[in-house]
Amino acid sequence: MTMSAELIDRILEAVHIGETTDWEFKSARGGFPGSFWETYSAMANSEGGVVVLGVREQEGAASLDGLTTEQIARYQKTLWDGLNNRGQVSINLLEPRSVEIVEVGSAALLVIRIPRASRTQRPVYIGANPLGHTYRRRHEGDYRCTDAEVRRMLSDADEMPPDHRILAGFALTDIDGPSLAQYRQRLRAAKGEHPWLSLADRDLLERLGGWRQDRSSGDEGLTLAGLLMFGKDQAIRDPNGAPNYFVDYREKLDPELRWTDRIYPDGTWEANLFQFYSRVWTKLASGLPTPFQLEGAMRRDVTPAHEALREAFVNAIIHADYAGAGGVVVERYPNRFIIENPGMLLVSVEQYLTGGVSECRNKSLQQMFLMIGGGERAGSGADKIRAGWRAQHWRAPRLEVRSEPDRIRLTLPMISLIPAETLDRLRRAFGSRVDSLAAAELQALATADVEGSVSNVRLQELLTDHPVDITRMLTRLCDQGLLVSDNRRRWTTYRLGGGPRESSHFNAGDSSHLPGDSSHLPGDSSHLAAPLDELRRLAAPVSGTGKAPPALVRKVILDLCQGRYLTAEELGDLLHRNVGGLRSRYLSPMVSEGILRLRYPATANRPDQAYTVADGTA
Repeated sequence: MTMSAELIDRILEAVHIGETTDWEFKSARGGFPGSFWETYSAMANSEGGVVVLGVREQEGAASLDGLTTEQIARYQKTLWDGLNNRGQVSINLLEPRSVEIVEVGSAALLVIRIPRASRTQRPVYIGANPLGHTYRRRHEGDYRCTDAEVRRMLSDADEMPPDHRILAGFALTDIDGPSLAQYRQRLRAAKGEHPWLSLADRDLLERLGGWRQDRSSGDEGLTLAGLLMFGKDQAIRDPNGAPNYFVDYREKLDPELRWTDRIYPDGTWEANLFQFYSRVWTKLASGLPTPFQLEGAMRRDVTPAHEALREAFVNAIIHADYAGAGGVVVERYPNRFIIENPGMLLVSVEQYLTGGVSECRNKSLQQMFLMIGGGERAGSGADKIRAGWRAQHWRAPRLEVRSEPDRIRLTLPMISLIPAETLDRLRRAFGSRVDSLAAAELQALATADVEGSVSNVRLQELLTDHPVDITRMLTRLCDQGLLVSDNRRRWTTYRLGGGPRESSHFNAGDSSHLPGDSSHLPGDSSHLAAPLDELRRLAAPVSGTGKAPPALVRKVILDLCQGRYLTAEELGDLLHRNVGGLRSRYLSPMVSEGILRLRYPATANRPDQAYTVADGTA
């Protein structure tokens, strides 16, 4: 019996599995699948998920094999024996209720729910050694983690935060005196005549967590937090300090210019976190509609939006993994802010959206900002950000968790939930049907127009509906031809159906969608040099496989980019591959080799960068 993706969704819904949960089907006809343990590790180290035994998946379709009563009993024993064997897997995350027998028609299935491991439980790995035996879940399936990824998980799992580390060979002379003096002024403005203000520099640093004594070893000295917050630029990037440290503010208010303003470590200032925060915050706040008001010598925030933006900015600083790649990057556009930091999310996406769970990577940095009025400690930071944006009737902030390298990206759009021009476009595209839609349905279509696509996860940030209800609504809109699905289950995105449409208002002002740019793949692909069906046919040798030889991937990329520009996101959609990995493993090397060329060679890091086959390439 072959099933469609829609029927699979209904099966999952029947066992209370929403589209926000990752899942995997395994036949198990020939015995308990050995690949289960890789999937267990991968799901536990990602966002959790569900494995269904008794369903065979092949070439995008699935068929019910079912399991016999004897098989189910044997597989349950194999499962629990393995989970409780430290030679098999590092930790058992399951409870008895995590394993269910579910009947779908005449087929009996074994459903195993795998939760997301907590910060202190990761990495979850197979066997006795985490290196080489730890997996994570990505679009294409289960991927073995690099040793660097495993070490970052181990660092995050340590009860001692990374910024508490005492730095051997560093001294108070590595602190920038003016930065610490300016911090004292901020502390006085925020706390009045606080007792710490009378302390000497070293003692003040100790109270803040910037200087520490290890009572067990007797070691004493400057901590990583003290160096990052107040250190001299050269000392911060010392090999024994934070050699990957980088902070960058990019202002893009004029589409004709690469940057209208930029602040980064260029040797003209001591680029520690306090100076970066002080210089950038004023520029960020000036991008909000309501200005500051002056109280004494200090500027005070006067709107929830200012508080939300500051919270987002400080969060990126205190949650960043300063051993990771890419640094803290803050971008300001006419109609949005984008704030990125390196590192994995320490709580699940669901916990982040729900709030109330506080996990901070750098607790001393958090204390330093808390003392001058920045940063929440009770797990309410995300709530404050969303509430501040909601107060302005703007679209909800959008959180993206990226890998290769691990980065967290928060986009804060200054755009109304349903802009008037979006409503006009929808009416032109779909006629009077738009006016009969429910509020949630209209929001789904508006999001697809404004942001280029919509997903279940994104709508959870905008609506109060249950994920299962959102799935049903999106399916209904697809049935009506108002949306087109790419059928990628957990990662399913939906785009507007019904014909070509105009460029997105969300990206106005930075030339993200120029005439001829193919930054979206709507269902009819009328803006591309080839129909979408043709592009999918070209992509099939790679998109239809979990793994493909690198030579084949390169050939298919050239076929897809022949005579047209495609963005990394479009290629990822077509090839069913992770965008970060696609860019690092194939696109960037192929550009360096002269096989591909960029649409915008002068601005290689543009978010809308696209690729085509270079002239003379066969």
